[in-house]
Amino acid sequence: MELKKQLKIKTGTFTRLRKEVQMYEREVTEQQEKISKMQQEGRDEADIHKQMEILEESRNMIPDAHARLEQAKQSLMEQIDGTESAEQAEAVKESDEWRVAREALGL
Repeated sequence: MELKKQLKIKTGTFTRLRKEVQMYEREVTEQQEKISKMQQEGRDEADIHKQMEILEESRNMIPDAHARLEQAKQSLMEQIDGTESAEQAEAVKESDEWRVAREALGL
């Protein structure tokens, strides 16, 4: 079914982007800890500066990743809402794709 396929694709996109946001946020935290440790150890300023550049790059990725996640969430929500009014809705609502999509959104 086309509806199930679209639901599966959009759920996969949403899930992947949610993991990507978490990864960038974790990377920022780890990089901050690394820089702090380097400063405490009295490491070379050039090395610390390079790590700060890496930290800034990671920080800059978070807003874009959040925006893409929000867009994927909206698209998935629209797919779910559209499926609820579609002719084939009953068959789709009984599928694993429907259950997984709703779980991913916390519905």
